[in-house]
Amino acid sequence: MSEHSTNSKTHYDVTYKDLPLHCPTRDMSLWNSHPRVFLPIELTGKAKCPYCGAEYTLTDWDPNHSGH
Repeated sequence: MSEHSTNSKTHYDVTYKDLPLHCPTRDMSLWNSHPRVFLPIELTGKAKCPYCGAEYTLTDWDPNHSGH
């Protein structure tokens, strides 16, 4: 997710290796961000941040994925 170094995007693609998912992500600027919130994305493959409205898609989502 290194291409997400700014907080200007509204949609982010993530993978299982990025979990647990939180917004802002570790690659985003923190100086102008909201408090960190963890987002449950594993069940549906999609999540939306309640603070900034950023939408996340788990690109390698598998409803039968075990371990998460």
